[in-house]
Amino acid sequence: MRKLQMRMSLSIDGFVASANGVNDWIIKTSDATSKAWAVAQCWEAGLHIWGRKSFESMAAYWPTSTDPFAPPMNEIPKAVFTQKGFKGIDPGPDPTPALVSWAEARIFDGDLSEGIKKLKAEEGKPIVARGGAGFMRSLIATGLVDEYHLVTHPVALGAGLSIFDGLTTPLYMTLKDEKVFLGGITARTYVVE
Repeated sequence: MRKLQMRMSLSIDGFVASANGVNDWIIKTSDATSKAWAVAQCWEAGLHIWGRKSFESMAAYWPTSTDPFAPPMNEIPKAVFTQKGFKGIDPGPDPTPALVSWAEARIFDGDLSEGIKKLKAEEGKPIVARGGAGFMRSLIATGLVDEYHLVTHPVALGAGLSIFDGLTTPLYMTLKDEKVFLGGITARTYVVE
């Protein structure tokens, strides 16, 4: 059985994006050391999962990117969760291996909890959830997230989108690991109690 890890960047006041969804501050506050660490962490995933909207934007960007994140994003298997239907990505007539990887993503259009349970029952490296605040809130509501990998950036937004909006009971966690980067980013891993 594999673990479900949620990986998100946060502002110091707890937002994952501004109210209109902008999160360009993640790149602006990253330094070479924190980025190299994040790329290494990315390679530890056995499967990347997204909600449909984030998946579509990632599938449009990563196959042609030269960013250090592109290889793990393109090479590691993917799954997409949708409630509005999704036919997948068309790799086109002469696809690159990166496009094929995105086109071969598994699509889950049923109950989120059941889909996550199915993926967790498989053998392999951890499932890493990425994406927008809405998808993350839905994942948190399932109670199936095993670890939260939260990267706090040295920026305050004042308002924005939170992944923890709507909790009906406290979510207790234990700090498992912490890494502080000279540029001001702090990466913490929490295990759900």
